[in-house]
Amino acid sequence: MNRRNFLQATTAGTAAAALTPMALGTPRRTAGAALSADTPTGSNAFTLDYAPHFGMFKHHAGDDMVAQLDFMSDAGFRSLEDNGMRSRSPEDQKRIADALERHDMRMGVFVMNMDCAWYPSITTGKPEEIAKFVQNAKDSVEVAKRTNAKWMTVVPGEVAEGVPMETQTAHVVEALKQASAVLEPHGLVMVCEPLNWRDHRGQFLQYTPQSIEIMKAVDSPSCLILQDLYHQQATEGNLIDHMNAAWDYIPYFQVGDNPGRREPGTGEINYANVFKHMHERGYTGIVGMEHGKSMGGKEGEIKLIEAYRTVDPA
Repeated sequence: MNRRNFLQATTAGTAAAALTPMALGTPRRTAGAALSADTPTGSNAFTLDYAPHFGMFKHHAGDDMVAQLDFMSDAGFRSLEDNGMRSRSPEDQKRIADALERHDMRMGVFVMNMDCAWYPSITTGKPEEIAKFVQNAKDSVEVAKRTNAKWMTVVPGEVAEGVPMETQTAHVVEALKQASAVLEPHGLVMVCEPLNWRDHRGQFLQYTPQSIEIMKAVDSPSCLILQDLYHQQATEGNLIDHMNAAWDYIPYFQVGDNPGRREPGTGEINYANVFKHMHERGYTGIVGMEHGKSMGGKEGEIKLIEAYRTVDPA
C-alpha cells in the first residue's frame, strides 16, 4: 500500500500504528490542485500555517527528508521549518526545495547566525564579531535562494559583561543595520528572536518592548521580530497584549507550550484563544512548531497532530 492510500485508510482503531481520522482529516487535494499559501483550500489543511520540522514524524515517514515532507503535506501542513538548513549540503537543500514546491509548501525560518552557541555575539561591538555577523547574512542569501526561503532567525547573543545596556543596544542596532543592507536587495528578512533566561541564561534579547525599540532603531523591512510564544510566556506573559503591541513588527511566530516546550495542550497556554486572536487579526504567516512531543513513537506523532487540530481556529 502506498503512503497516500495508507494515510487515507487509517482509522481510530489503528491509532497505535497510523493516524486517526481526527488527526489527518480527509484527503487534502487531488493531484495537480494548487494550494494557496494564504488560504487553505484542502479539506484537511489547517487554518493557520503550522510548520513542523524534520524528525517530528519519522516514526510514520522514516528518516528520509522528502518522505517526511510527503507525510507532512498529506497530514495538512503547508510549511516547513529547518533551523539547520545552512549546514546542509547544496544538494540536500535543492532536494528539500523541490519537494516543498511539489507540495505547494513554504519554507520557514532557518538560523542565520548559529555557527557555535549563537556566535557571533553582536552586543560587544567588536568589529570582528560584527564582520562575522554580516558575513553570516551574505552566506545565508545563497541558502535562501536555493531553498525559496524568505525568513531567517537571528539571536544577538549574550549580554556583554561590563558594557552598559544602552551601549550594547547601539552595537546590536548597528550590526543589524549592516546585515539588513545585505538582505534588503534580495527581499529577505532577519527575524530577531527574544529568548527566555530560564533556558538560555544570559541572552541579550528577552522582551517584546525591547524588541520593538530595536526594530524602530534599525528601521528596515529586512529586520523584524520572531515572536516565540513559548519564550515570551516564560519571560513576560500577557501574550496577546504583547502580540498586539508588536503586531506591525512580527511577520513570524513560533510556538510550544509552557512549561515543557511540547505541543499545545500540555502546558498553561490557551492556544485555542491565542490562535483564534491571530486568525481574527488576519495573520497568514507561518507558525513554527519549535517544540518537542509529550509522547514518543507513532502514538506521540498522532497526539501531536490531534493537538493542533484541537486548537486550530475554525
